[in-house]
Amino acid sequence: KLFFTDYGNAAKVERCDMDGMNRTWIVDSKIEQPTALALDLINKYVYWLDIYLETVEVVDYQGRRRQTITKGRQIRHLCGLAVFENYLYTINSDNLSILRINRYNGTDVQALARLDNAKEIRVYQKRTQAAVRSHACEVDPSGMPGGCSHICLLSSSYKARTCRCRTGFILGSDGRSCK
Repeated sequence: KLFFTDYGNAAKVERCDMDGMNRTWIVDSKIEQPTALALDLINKYVYWLDIYLETVEVVDYQGRRRQTITKGRQIRHLCGLAVFENYLYTINSDNLSILRINRYNGTDVQALARLDNAKEIRVYQKRTQAAVRSHACEVDPSGMPGGCSHICLLSSSYKARTCRCRTGFILGSDGRSCK
């Protein structure tokens, strides 16, 4: 799945399949300006910052069990969001410090370091990497990902795929080749 925020006409947190199909709103009320999003892949939770409402909130992948982690004026200065173990990590754009926040109750806020210029944060650690299994976009014997001549996108599961073409090409009637 692909998770993303939108604060155009109607602010929301959404998810869809990797090929853009099955687009679903998972948060569409009491939300104004969601600017950063992080996933807990193990427990299947979505965290986001709303800088207008000055909140950090969480829901499960279906949009249920919504909780406010923390709120207050300091939220409007946060950008980027990552989750690892018991903490959320974000950047305070006011003083360019990396902050660590307890993700269960919003307490234990600590400034960890200062940076010259940052707008995003990511945690890379072996335990956060999902195990790779066989999937529909694996390279076939002729060297094409998922049998697609240009682009292979996972669809509704790791067993399904959709072929797409680069700009200027159209998908052939076989659903795999681009012309």
